[in-house]
Amino acid sequence: MTRQLDRPAAPTPGGSRPVERNGHAVRSTSDEHAEASPPAPRGGPPPAGREPVPKRLVRNIDRLQQRQRWLAFPVGVVKKFGEDDAGSLAALVAYYGFFSIFPLLLAVTSVLGFVLRGNEELQRRIVDSTVAELPVVGRQISENVGSLRGSAVAIVIGIAAAIWAGLGVVQAMQKAMNSVWDVPMRERPNAIEARLRALATLLLFGIAMLATTLVASVSTAAQTFEPFDAIVAAVLSVVLNSLIYLMAFKILTDRPLGWRQLLPGAVVGGVAFTILQLVGGAIVGRNVRGASDTYGTFAVVIGLLTWLYLLAQMSVAAAEVNVVAARRLWPRSLITDDLTDADRRALHQHAEVEERLEEEHVAVDLDAEEQRRDLDSARQG
Repeated sequence: MTRQLDRPAAPTPGGSRPVERNGHAVRSTSDEHAEASPPAPRGGPPPAGREPVPKRLVRNIDRLQQRQRWLAFPVGVVKKFGEDDAGSLAALVAYYGFFSIFPLLLAVTSVLGFVLRGNEELQRRIVDSTVAELPVVGRQISENVGSLRGSAVAIVIGIAAAIWAGLGVVQAMQKAMNSVWDVPMRERPNAIEARLRALATLLLFGIAMLATTLVASVSTAAQTFEPFDAIVAAVLSVVLNSLIYLMAFKILTDRPLGWRQLLPGAVVGGVAFTILQLVGGAIVGRNVRGASDTYGTFAVVIGLLTWLYLLAQMSVAAAEVNVVAARRLWPRSLITDDLTDADRRALHQHAEVEERLEEEHVAVDLDAEEQRRDLDSARQG
């Protein structure tokens, strides 16, 4: 006669042994609950049905812009602009630019005092020219040209102060370009080299800016004449401005960059600068012309600050266009829990900026961060 032996029941998949009652294996309530509950999430975005409505809407918009190139590229430029804190860099450029304007006006006024002395014909031509439209100084010239007296001291002080402030503008732009292109600190020039390069760049850009300003003045005057002349002058102004941006991007960036890599941003900057020259100058001039001396002075200061800040913002944004296009930093994600390949490369490049020594290397491990998030999600689940 064979004897049957009672064997203990096998453990459940959860790892616990069933409870025996009257010789029968019975599942506990906790086991039934554990088996019925869904598995814990393993990281990544949660199911769409469980997300709040605003976050679900943002996720849908994010998917749409990543699929459309004409949307993904501008989003990539805007996101790179914010990551580089480019607004603060542009504000620094506008700050130095503002302080470089008034010493230049002082020098110009003194030079005109020497040139216009005893020359009635030249006085009348100056009054009828675009110089008379200069804020504050232009009104003084047009109302009483004979009151201007040249001063050698004023010329020296004005030129020296303009050069000092101009060097600040160029160095601020150089810092902005290196930040936009994520140039490591160890590859950036020292203080002496940066100032010498800034001085040469300032002289070159001064000549170029004078030429393009004259073309812009011709374009503004041509608007009252033949439409074809106005179009030709505007196109010529765009070409000159684009060449200025192309040279600036090439000289001010401490990276070996090709001309083709810099061309898209140069064209964008050239078009934007031409529009700002034509529209911004006309609006400020019209508002200041009808204001009193007191309020006109405040209007000039505020208008000039606004104009310079917009110019600096457009210049840095044009440089960001080059970076995004050259490194294909798009599409970018609008949310942080679903990074794209462009997001990862941008974060790696941004971290490498802090390398200050040749033997120093900064590494970013995004995979380890994702594993930590997965573990935290599993524990919370």
